[in-house]
Amino acid sequence: MNHFNLGPLHFQAQTWLIVLVVIVLIATITLGVMATRRSTRPNRTGTLEGLRLMCVLFVCVMLLGPEWRTVQESDLQPEIAIVWDESISMDTEDARRPESMPGSEAILTRRELVGRLVDSEFWKPFESDGKNRVTTASFGAPSPDADVIELAMSGTDINEALGNSLANGQNLRAAIFLGDGDWNLGTSPVGVSQQFRLKGVPIYTLATGNNKRVPDLELTSVNAPTYGIIGENAQIPFTIESSLARDVRTQIRIKSDTGAERYKDLTIRANSTHYDSILWRIEKEGASTLSISLPVTNGELIENNNSRDFVISGKPESIRVLVIETLPRWEYRFIRNALSRDPGVSVDCLLLHPDLGRGDGPDYIQEFPEKLEDLQKYDVIFIGDVGVGEGQLTVEQADLIEGLVKSQASGVVFIPGAKGNQFTLSKSNLGDLIPVILNQDKKEGLSESIETTMRLTPEGEESLLTMLGESESQNETIWRNLPGFYWQAPVVRAKSGSTILAENEARRNAYGRLPIIVTSRAGSGKVLYMAIDSAWRWRRGVEDLYHYRFWGQVARWMSYQRNMAAGERIRLFYTPERPKPGDFVSLSANAFDSNGAPLNDGVLQIDLTAPNGQIKRIELAKEEGAWGSFSGRFKISQPGEWNLNTFIPEEPAAAIEAKIISQTDAIEKTGRPARFEVLQEMSKISRGRMVTAEKIDELVKEINALPEPQPLVTSIKLWAHWLAPGILITLLSLFWVGRKLNGAF
Repeated sequence: MNHFNLGPLHFQAQTWLIVLVVIVLIATITLGVMATRRSTRPNRTGTLEGLRLMCVLFVCVMLLGPEWRTVQESDLQPEIAIVWDESISMDTEDARRPESMPGSEAILTRRELVGRLVDSEFWKPFESDGKNRVTTASFGAPSPDADVIELAMSGTDINEALGNSLANGQNLRAAIFLGDGDWNLGTSPVGVSQQFRLKGVPIYTLATGNNKRVPDLELTSVNAPTYGIIGENAQIPFTIESSLARDVRTQIRIKSDTGAERYKDLTIRANSTHYDSILWRIEKEGASTLSISLPVTNGELIENNNSRDFVISGKPESIRVLVIETLPRWEYRFIRNALSRDPGVSVDCLLLHPDLGRGDGPDYIQEFPEKLEDLQKYDVIFIGDVGVGEGQLTVEQADLIEGLVKSQASGVVFIPGAKGNQFTLSKSNLGDLIPVILNQDKKEGLSESIETTMRLTPEGEESLLTMLGESESQNETIWRNLPGFYWQAPVVRAKSGSTILAENEARRNAYGRLPIIVTSRAGSGKVLYMAIDSAWRWRRGVEDLYHYRFWGQVARWMSYQRNMAAGERIRLFYTPERPKPGDFVSLSANAFDSNGAPLNDGVLQIDLTAPNGQIKRIELAKEEGAWGSFSGRFKISQPGEWNLNTFIPEEPAAAIEAKIISQTDAIEKTGRPARFEVLQEMSKISRGRMVTAEKIDELVKEINALPEPQPLVTSIKLWAHWLAPGILITLLSLFWVGRKLNGAF
């Protein structure tokens, strides 16, 4: 590529193009002179050939890529911008004091180290002899009078801080950034580093802190349910992160605002993340504030991150259950007894006996609920050895159950039998909800000559659904000693996306142990598959203790989401239950008309009240189908209590209230390792360098040796300017008009 200029007019073109332009111009001039000499009207022809030459010359000049460049010399001294981080993460005590820095402490906080460097005015050599101007700025410091919410939302935006220095800088020579590289707001600092590089301004980063986490135990999250049933255990999952170099044996404590407390022993491995849960019995109706905490262990440097508070509500239960069966086998009888005697459950039974007809008596119904308003009242449906066919369910009825589960967050429990009737459910959409693959060649199931037991999987050990004891250790012993079974459904394997809670301890196939208890999600609802019909045998020696408890927990577990916020006309459920700032909350709702039928004509709106009192109205989108389903979502912008008032605009009296607690999880945290890789990348992209406080003198010398900033060059690409085609069209038009006037055509 050849570069040359005529004053401020600069050209760049390859050699062959320059040669071609010269040849074209010579040819145009030669032909123009010859045409003028031969013409009988040489003056007119000469003028036309002159216009032709101007057209060709203009095109040739544009092919050479002309640019008009102006150079602006700055009257200001070169500027060096110094920016430092004052966010909360800078309070981490892991910065080593340089030997050249006054003081007796070996370790300082990152803030103290930067503060001492700033107080020392290490940039004074830059200003000697008036060679440079120095500008200083800090960012990320929370307001002194900030409340808890403002402190939780404060963070570090390195991209914005350096971007402001670049935008406001005049004749910028270099930038120095002092911090730990920990950013959590805005975009990556890579973007602003590229802008510095384009301007020819290097970023020198001075790393503070340690890129290894300080020794600490941190209770990072508590994912408690929003409500629990009075008198029942609620499972409180939590996460602990350890950066200690040794295993720790400790206790976690959960305590209520009434003073009741509970403990659990833990062993936390060195440098690991520990996931666990603790049980808490809900004793009263209404909201209770619970605190979960860890004692400070030896070697911990941060003591204020070992506890968290959360709110959980106690509710009286009212669960509607429908049990459908063909033969009154033992499992059916004891499930009916268990649910009928449970004060929190209202049960209806539909017995479709192939020979004796419909079952009759207390808790029995004679026909399957054909109307949506009659079926939608059920929270859980148990399907025994029932299929699709004469005297059993119709395809339409099976599809209604499938729609109830997917669209209205109900639960369905499959308990197959030796008749194999559930195989015919594949004729309907309900069959797709079965979470296992069945062996079509063994519809009668798998029989055992001796008693076979099941064992819990790791997922089953952690599930509240299989919690038959008061503690995890007691529960493990109970399941190990439960009476076994002699028959199981012909399960091949669990479907993808499902969860196996228990499996056959004796039988295996190519996929592993045969699943016994399997759960899955289906739309908004839940599915449970019980591959045996011998849970009634768990009564041996203990009567109804474990059998009743298990089926009661199944009903409560499956109806939990459906009853998060339920009224007469509206039902609302959402995920996640305890969102963090920045999370999107997905909303699902069902609405009904005054007759109890799903609302198909109408809209559903929600008034969102943020923790700061701001109110925003959103309208949920109507989903396809006849289930009165609506959905939407919103973003949690701040921690605290969000109030949701869900209503039908035409009938505000049918509104329901719900509360979502956004955990006050601070964006900016102490104790995290410094992110030296971020600082290194910023310097590398902008052609600077990362140093530590020990090398501050070297940094000063290196910046002083930098060349002065280049003058600002403004370039206008003439070949791409809108005037270029305009001028060419004008010249060609004049040439064409001239030829017409000359009578050439």
